[in-house]
Amino acid sequence: MVAELVVVLLVTFGLSGLYSVLDLVSALLAPEPLAGQTATLNSSRSTHEWLDAGYQLLGVLRLAAWALLPLVLLAHTGIGPRAVGLVRERAGRQVMWGIALTAVIGIPGLAFYLGAVAAGFNLQVAASGLSETWWRPVVLVLAAAGNGAAEEILVVGYLLVRLRQLGVPPALALVGTALLRGSYHLYQGVGGGLGNLAMGVVFALWWMRTRRLWPLVLAHTLLDVFAFVGYSVLSPHVSWL
Repeated sequence: MVAELVVVLLVTFGLSGLYSVLDLVSALLAPEPLAGQTATLNSSRSTHEWLDAGYQLLGVLRLAAWALLPLVLLAHTGIGPRAVGLVRERAGRQVMWGIALTAVIGIPGLAFYLGAVAAGFNLQVAASGLSETWWRPVVLVLAAAGNGAAEEILVVGYLLVRLRQLGVPPALALVGTALLRGSYHLYQGVGGGLGNLAMGVVFALWWMRTRRLWPLVLAHTLLDVFAFVGYSVLSPHVSWL
């Protein structure tokens, strides 16, 4: 089980965390300050629109595979989706909690990001680097859903279930998942890492208390939709974005 955890993390968000650490070091070594640099998400991969769309969809497919991988591994040890919190009971209530969590994380998160940039310990984050095409909103929404599913199923549901099976104390497991989430956002700067660490604590606590994962997937998806699509629409008109 330990070997499984190590391999899963090294092919998914654990490796992303290591890359992000190097990205942060590289940004700190650059001559310009962090606030003068930009981290671009959802970057274009080709000047040909159809080819760029293909690249973006492959990125979504990879996220879908990362979301499904832990469910397959858990199923091989007799653990179904219900154990990680993917249950359909009281769907309306789960949706409402997802919206509430979106507000709880999103509003302070935006304020913290702006403060971190102003204080000089975060990069400017361009949430969409895609050119203006008819398929851009579709791809951005799919990427947001992919991020929400992959991160919450793997980093919260799967990881907390496996750590519990290994006898890791709940407090230590919570800290571990939060640190992992913070690590693979360090490419945004220290502020991005700390902000997502805080989000990881809130989401892990929610899961431990409720054993419900869909609200977290929905909240994460909505946060990314607002960030990706909102940025692409507003950035030409709002200077502070």
